[in-house]
Amino acid sequence: MSVQRICDPMLPELSRVFAAPISEVSQVISFFAIAYGLMQLFYGPVGDRFGKYRVVMLATIGCSVGCTLSALSSDLPFLVAARVGTALTAAAIIPLSLAWVGDVVHYEQRQETLARVGLGTMLGITAGQLFGGLLTDTLGWRWAFVLMAATFAIVSFLLWQQLKHLEPVSRHAHAPAGFFRQLKQVAGDAWARTLLGIALVEGAMIFGLLAVTASHLHQMHHISLTLAGGTTALFGLGGMAYMGAAKYVIRRFGEVGLARYGALYFGLAFLIIAFGPWWQLALPSCFVAGFGFAMFHNTMQAKATQMVPTARGTGVTLFAGFLFLGQSLGVLVLAALLGHFNSSHVLGAVGLGVVLLGVFFAHAIAKRNATQADHA
Repeated sequence: MSVQRICDPMLPELSRVFAAPISEVSQVISFFAIAYGLMQLFYGPVGDRFGKYRVVMLATIGCSVGCTLSALSSDLPFLVAARVGTALTAAAIIPLSLAWVGDVVHYEQRQETLARVGLGTMLGITAGQLFGGLLTDTLGWRWAFVLMAATFAIVSFLLWQQLKHLEPVSRHAHAPAGFFRQLKQVAGDAWARTLLGIALVEGAMIFGLLAVTASHLHQMHHISLTLAGGTTALFGLGGMAYMGAAKYVIRRFGEVGLARYGALYFGLAFLIIAFGPWWQLALPSCFVAGFGFAMFHNTMQAKATQMVPTARGTGVTLFAGFLFLGQSLGVLVLAALLGHFNSSHVLGAVGLGVVLLGVFFAHAIAKRNATQADHA
């Protein structure tokens, strides 16, 4: 995730260096995101066919090469192309890592393991934004990419060293061969369709809300964008708090409770953000919302790794793709709604929608768990 967010703070410097407007240099982010999202579908069958761990290892090498080319960029088109090339390989890392955990970790321990992976993801987002700004201000923007290239090179070497010590993961006896056959298998599974639908709605509502929260606080409470952005950053801190305490929270609530109460905490927190009379109430609310989101989403991830075990890579990458599509649609829809309705009403209505989504997901989990299908 660091490589995805590394460019966020360097846009003004890139605009100065390449004498281009922010709208043009922002292509290093937008084109990366488009390529990253489109490649989600590609890597699922590839991971199922050639081995998820091996594909992730090769992807880190590709990211190292892409970041090296980014550091050597002589003009903006070259930098954009290098970023797209990086995205083409980076897209494999997170979904196939989750799918690999599904292959090697027993279901009863899987959610705790995925929470630790999620902690690394959250730290990656923070580190990318931190070092992207720090190195741009000190040594120069190119050194941010040098750091990323070196980091990926080290990680790929460590993965290669570990590869020979891993026990081979056997392919499922009934695993379908071919991209379209695997897609057909996932599409033909009712539980998989349910999870993918929930992922689409989750991405639209939750990430749509996050995209407009800072603007809401700025406009409704007349605080600076810096303060509003810093307040919403507590969402990430709440997510990291959950991941640090996941072992205890998972055992306390169970899957059904995590889905129900995670969505409830998130929805109530956003009702306070939407209608609270003082902006200071948004500080603990953003933290609680992040904690609740992590409860809900960690459960979604665990279920996604088990929804189609015979095509796990394809299933998880489809899950990531639907979540990514939901994010894109959510931002567009909420931006349009804010042009016609009061932001408090929009945030409050979507917050209630998240609560209802949690009730539905909890009910679906209870029915699924009654069949013991995920524990087979």
